[in-house]
Formats: sequence, structure tokens, C-alpha cells
Amino acid sequence: MPGTGHLDMPGPPAPATLPEPTVNILQMEGPTTDPTSQPWPGPPPQPEIPAPSSCRETWTGKYKFLLSCLGYCVGLGSIWRFSYLCYRNGGGVFLIPYFIMLLVMGLPLFLMELSLGQYGAAGPITVWKCCPLLKGIGIAMLIVSSLVSFYYNVIIAWAFYYLGSSFQSPLPWSCDAPRNAYLCQNASGIVSWVSASEVFWNEQVLGVMHSSGLGDPGAVQWPLALCLLAAWILVFFCTQKGIHNSGKMVYFTATFPYLAILTLIIWGATLDGSLDGVRFYLSSDWSRLQSAQVTPQRGWGFPDGSDPPSWGRWGRLGWGVLQPPRTIIPQVWSDAASQICYSLGIGFGGLVSMASYNEFHSNVIRNALVLAIGSCCTSCFAGFAIFSVLGHMAWRKQVPVGSVTDSGPGLMFVAYPEALSLLPISPLWSVLFFLTLLTLGVDTLFGNIQAITTAILDEFPALHSRRKKVALLGALCTSFYLLGLLLVTQGGIFWLTLMDKYSTGFGLITVSLFMCLGIAFCYGVNQFCQDIMDMICQCPPWCRHMLGYFKACWTFFTPCLLLAVLICTCLDMHRVPLHHGTYEYPTWGMSLSICMGVLTCLQVPLWAVVALCRESGTLSNRFQKAIQPLHSWRAAAGRNIAGDVIAWRSPSP
Repeated sequence: MPGTGHLDMPGPPAPATLPEPTVNILQMEGPTTDPTSQPWPGPPPQPEIPAPSSCRETWTGKYKFLLSCLGYCVGLGSIWRFSYLCYRNGGGVFLIPYFIMLLVMGLPLFLMELSLGQYGAAGPITVWKCCPLLKGIGIAMLIVSSLVSFYYNVIIAWAFYYLGSSFQSPLPWSCDAPRNAYLCQNASGIVSWVSASEVFWNEQVLGVMHSSGLGDPGAVQWPLALCLLAAWILVFFCTQKGIHNSGKMVYFTATFPYLAILTLIIWGATLDGSLDGVRFYLSSDWSRLQSAQVTPQRGWGFPDGSDPPSWGRWGRLGWGVLQPPRTIIPQVWSDAASQICYSLGIGFGGLVSMASYNEFHSNVIRNALVLAIGSCCTSCFAGFAIFSVLGHMAWRKQVPVGSVTDSGPGLMFVAYPEALSLLPISPLWSVLFFLTLLTLGVDTLFGNIQAITTAILDEFPALHSRRKKVALLGALCTSFYLLGLLLVTQGGIFWLTLMDKYSTGFGLITVSLFMCLGIAFCYGVNQFCQDIMDMICQCPPWCRHMLGYFKACWTFFTPCLLLAVLICTCLDMHRVPLHHGTYEYPTWGMSLSICMGVLTCLQVPLWAVVALCRESGTLSNRFQKAIQPLHSWRAAAGRNIAGDVIAWRSPSP
């Protein structure tokens, strides 16, 4: 049981001995040699020999863990990115590759991360004491989480800005606002093809009209900078007390979005044209499943599918505005694979971190199935709220549903706000929608920050005091805020798009591939399955059958699929230039972003070389030693010891 620090493993019982004295290793003076830091020189360690284990807090209830993981997985991408990918890839036919990717890639990797964290009771870096050769995977996860946290809170700042602007009547992006009268109807009485919501987004929120690209960031948008500061202050106060404080917050942040989405669905069903939107959402364009080439897309905003006569001054802007005919439609299978990573939070280290605070004997397979399927079903469920409103918007404009919007974040900050402005009591619905986005984003950021702080604290135990933890968290939030000021400049949207496209997506796939191959072939897939069985005390028969399926995925299907996606991503980076609207990114900008992604991937071979250099003997002997678990790995269950005094038992003679 976790409370006793005993790990039930097969093998003969240890001989009865007198109680071992405890040693306060945190107060020892002078240099010491920690036996847990040395790898086993020979065969894997014997499970009956316990090793030192650090005091670690745990979730006070299984529902806090489940809600925290669910809130971490169900982020902003579940609202706008999934719906947009369905919108762009032929409607409901996108669900077929999406759920195939879930079964073959998503679920196996999700279970792998939860199992690593729960068994090792350590963060994304220290958990690789199971195989020191792969410590670079944890470093890469830390870098990816830092990059995502760097720009993800900027999107939350946008939601903060819109939420504050929603307490006005009429809404500032609606045609009823006096400042937008000239946009909604010109002097000839003809409706303009540039909407008021687009002007509000591009001029008042982003200020992107005053920037010419990456090399011209322009001035800081101070209203956005204040919203970004508020977002980081919120994150700081919600995470400063660790999982106990954030665990209480998730009772609201993880459940409120479901109530809000259900309300939006019920309300959307009463709107004219909502069925057209749902019909488009569930329609099936089967030719998309066989499409292997990129195709151009034409027609933006006119019912006949023609292009506007002139792109005007908004023509080169990206998210949520009209784009030129050269826009590229990615393949449906690649979109499904990337969306699974974002829907489940794979490769960021957040799952490993949250699972490390879970009880050792918790049924990790059941938790993985509930969380993964629940997260993906939430994405599908939210699609009805999005498309019912888009159907009403298309009905009001007398255009096809497919012509309402044409880009991802534009669906969240241009098209949907415009649809909300057309409704009765529009400020109320706007507040509800953007409060939902805010809670979704903050929940995901909780997981990322928790992964970063857990990784650092596990590597540097001297920082475990209350005051030092708060100082570390404050330093992280302050650093991310100062770095994020670049992204709230007038040209910040160009930098954010670049980072989101290459810096994190490429690294996520590579990290996931290395993790799967490392566990399957270095640590050993049979040993990993046995570890999962050890955590589930009384393993039901269905769990054993599921492990057989996951074993096949870990050793063959999942690595092959990840490798195929990685190759396609590299080819797209080479042959498809990156655009933001009509703005084509310069070569130096793309090279910089690719270097950031490559820097993440290089951590794996770099730290593998370090691990090999620390060993002695021939290269083969060094490799064999570097893949052996450390002593402390098999004693991961004995972690519920109170106080700073840690029980240290010497090996049996």
C-alpha cells in the first residue's frame, strides 16, 4: 500500500530484521554519496531492496486528479481547433481519421505518460531514472512546455480582453456600435465585405495594421499587455500552493465549460439556420480521406465563391480575415494526428507531472481510458455549439456555411463573436462564451506550469521549501510575462504564428516518437507492462487484454505512425512556405523557428551522449549500463513519508 511504502512485487520475502534507523539526509553536512544516483552495473535491481524515497504530496482524492487531467487536456484547441479542422476537412468525415489516431496513437501514448509518472513518482525529467540514457526526453518536454506557456497565455490575454469588452451594449465589434456604421453599410447602401469584427480584431486588439512583418514588431499594445499581466497573476496565485490549491480550483474550471457549452448548444438549437450548421458539421466528404496532395482554395465571403475585387488594407492579415487563393489545405490524416496531440496534451510533460502525485495503486488503465475518451468526446460535443451558431450566422448573411470563416483563431475571435453580436442579449452570451475560453485556457496552463515546476523541484530538492517554491514560481511567471511582451506588440501575431507552427508542433512529434521507442526497446516493453500490472493490485481480466493491445501499439503501430507524421511534417516544412494571410514569412524567420524546434529534438541525443560518457568500459558496456534503472526506481511506491526525515534502509547482506 502507498501509505506503508511497500511495493508488492513477486519474489521471496526479505528476512525479518530490526527496524532500520532513519537518517535525516537533508541536514547532513559535507559531501555525501547518494546510492540512488548510481546506476546498476549489472542486471536490473531486485524489487525487494527498498531505496531512499523523497517525501511527495499526493492528490487528496481521485476526482481531483481526474478533473485536473481532464481540465488540462480539454483546452482552447478543443473548442476552436477541432471544430475548424472538421470545418476544413469535409465535415464529419474528419471524425474517422481522428478516432483512428486516438486508438492507435493517442491512447497508447497517453497511458505511457500516466504510467511513467504514477510508477516513478517524479516529474518529466527525474522520471527517466528508469533509463538514464533517455533523460533528454524529459529535458525536451520541459522546453516544449516552456515554449507553449510562453505564447499560450497570450491567447488567454485575448480572451481576457474580449471578456472585458463584452460588458458593453452594444458590443464594440457589432454593427450596432456607432463606430462601425461605415463598415456595415457604405454610402451606396451596399454591405461591406470587411466585417466589423475583423476590424475590431485586427486594429483595436492586435494593431497589426501598423506592422509590416517579423522585422517590424511595432509598439506594445498596452491594453493587451495588462491583460497578459492579469493572466499571469491569476496563474501564479492558483498554482503557488501546488496541487492542493489547483485541485480545488478545478472543481470550477473543469466543470464550468461543460455547463457553458451545454447552455450554448441548447440556445443554439433555437436559432434559425442552426440545423444547416449541424448538418455541415456532420456531413461527409469522403474524397478527403483519399486526398494526398495539397489543393488551392478559392472564394472567400461571396455567395458565388468568387474572390473580392481587391484585398484592400486587410488583405495580408491572417487569422480571421480574408486570405488569398494560395492558401493550402493540409491532409486530413496529418490534421487528425496533430489534433490528437493537442487534445490529449501528449509530449508536454504535464501528464507525467500530474500522475506523479497520484496514488501508486490507482488503476492507471481505467484512468487513461476515461480521460482520453472523455477529452476527445468533449471536442466533438463542443462542435455542436460552434456549428449551430455558425449556421445561424450563415443564414443571416445568406451565404453557405463553408464561407462564414476560413481560419482557426479567427473562428474564436472573429466569426463567433460576430455571430454573438447578432443575437438578443448579446453581451450576456458573449460574457458566457469568453469566460468559457478563459477557464479552458487557464486549466491547460495550470498543467504546463505544474510540469515545469515539478521537473525543476525534482532535480533540485533544495528548492522544496515553501518560500523557495513561491520564489521559483514567481520567477517563472515574471520571465514568461516579460518574454510574452513581444507577442503583444503590433506585429506579435506574426511571431506567435511562427512559434505555433514550427517550434512546438515539430518537437512534440519527435519527443513522442523517442519516448515510445525508448520505453519499448531500451527500458523494455515487457518490463513496462509488468510495472503497470504491479500498480493495479487486483488486475481485472479486461486490463490484461488491453495491455496486450497497447503492447502491440508501443512496439510497432504507434512508432510507425509517428514516424510517418514526422516525415510528412518535414516535407511540408520544405515544400510549403509559411503564410499569414498574404504575408509570406522570410527565410530567416522560418530558419529561426525551425532551429527552436531542432533545439528541442537535440536534447535526446545530447543527454544520451552525456549518459554514455559517465559510464566506463566499451561502448556496448556503457550502453548496457546506461539503460539500466537506478536503485530508486524500484522503490517509487515508498513515497508517503511525512516530514523531512527520510527512511533509509541499507541493502540486506
